[in-house]
Amino acid sequence: MIEIDVIGTPAPQGSKRHVGGGRMVESSKKVKPWRSAVSAEALNHTFGPWPYVGVSVVFRLKRPKSHYRTGRFADQLRADAPRYPAKYPDLDKLCRSTLDGLKAGGAFEDDALVVVLDARKVFADRSEPGARIQVFPTL
Repeated sequence: MIEIDVIGTPAPQGSKRHVGGGRMVESSKKVKPWRSAVSAEALNHTFGPWPYVGVSVVFRLKRPKSHYRTGRFADQLRADAPRYPAKYPDLDKLCRSTLDGLKAGGAFEDDALVVVLDARKVFADRSEPGARIQVFPTL
């Protein structure tokens, strides 16, 4: 099993838009830096020529300031602050951009080889935003 910790803002793989001349561009400017960060971390590891691959990823998202109290208690969460980031960005789109970054970093030849995918979104309360990614061979 290979474990990777990527620091940065996880960005979803959004839709592409047509700009003319047969060219398509990403609709989000945040996805390219995220894929590059994942790819750069993956390049620091050696992956086996696995016929089937499993990926487990925990995305750490920054908690909005509105979840915190104010004044001298500004470091404490409000009582009604949600436990999980059950809003944008969508988990499936975060996985798409991350798998593309892993592929670019040499974790596998094609993301079609990923037959197991375990993904979660949590708030990065005590750590930096990013993702903890595990890539492993499956039988």
